[in-house]
Amino acid sequence: MKNKRMRTKQASPALANKNMTKYYFGIDIGGTFIKGTIVDGDGNIIVSTKVPTERDGGAEKVFSNVIALTATLLDMAKMKREDITAIGIGVPGMVDSESGVVSSATKLGWKNFDITKRIKEAIGLPARVANDANAAALGELKFGFKDKYKNMVLLTLGTGVGGGIIIDGKLYDGNKGAGAEIGHSVIEFGGERCNCGRRGCLEAYCSASAIIRDTKRAMEAHRDSKMWEIGSLDKVDGKTAFDFAETDAYAKEVVDGFITRLATGVTNMANIFRPEAVILGGGVCAQGKELTDPIQKIVNNEIYGGKEGPGVEVLTARLKNDAGSLGAAALVIE
Repeated sequence: MKNKRMRTKQASPALANKNMTKYYFGIDIGGTFIKGTIVDGDGNIIVSTKVPTERDGGAEKVFSNVIALTATLLDMAKMKREDITAIGIGVPGMVDSESGVVSSATKLGWKNFDITKRIKEAIGLPARVANDANAAALGELKFGFKDKYKNMVLLTLGTGVGGGIIIDGKLYDGNKGAGAEIGHSVIEFGGERCNCGRRGCLEAYCSASAIIRDTKRAMEAHRDSKMWEIGSLDKVDGKTAFDFAETDAYAKEVVDGFITRLATGVTNMANIFRPEAVILGGGVCAQGKELTDPIQKIVNNEIYGGKEGPGVEVLTARLKNDAGSLGAAALVIE
């Protein structure tokens, strides 16, 4: 399979000494694409590519695409299955990390799906599966921040808001892997309805979907907004309000509301876990310090104990598009 996005390391020392180096599959299953990598124990990507998820084809189709992707990766790397030590998988759903069963992944059509057993039957490799945001947190810890922190919280701001928690250098995922659903902590009681059924969740205000909704509302309410320069509501994306924030008061109001609510969620996590850092991931984080600096200021002012307690850094994720697949691989790298 030809893929312009693939990355290989031609004639690398690792590939030249396959008998000395361990390699791992990292598979990140999304609603639209399944991204796969082969990495070494240091998180160096040997090859990487992606295939459509094809979730409309049902649970078995998604699983067969995962298996086909592993074969493609081996072919790209000129490796055999025996060269791979284990496979880690990130899934957008509720995962019983102890049993390896995906309790529920509605985007994939999986319910009580024993993926670890199925993987072993299909390709004979030991597997570990986790919620995709949990896996991404582990990837950022190990490969993004190189184990700089022992306690860390990751918030992924995408279609929804995912979360991953690191405590004492280890991934915390709660009872049967169902914990760390930070996006469904309420920041405004009785507020916007969330996809989970509750009202006022962090996800209902700070996901990419939420900022797109609020941007459209602002434009509809204010026909004199400069944001209309983009042409139509159909062209609104997660960065529209940020693009116009310096020249349009209505855009600035959207951005300020987003930042204030996100800072509320970050402060809550800081107070509950008191990590060394809260990491923000997702497309909106391309705003960099324009996003993190005002959030950091709010957190510093509102965190319990103020300056008397240990500080909590607010940073953007480092692994970008590789966070999911590298995090999945991190699940099985010793």
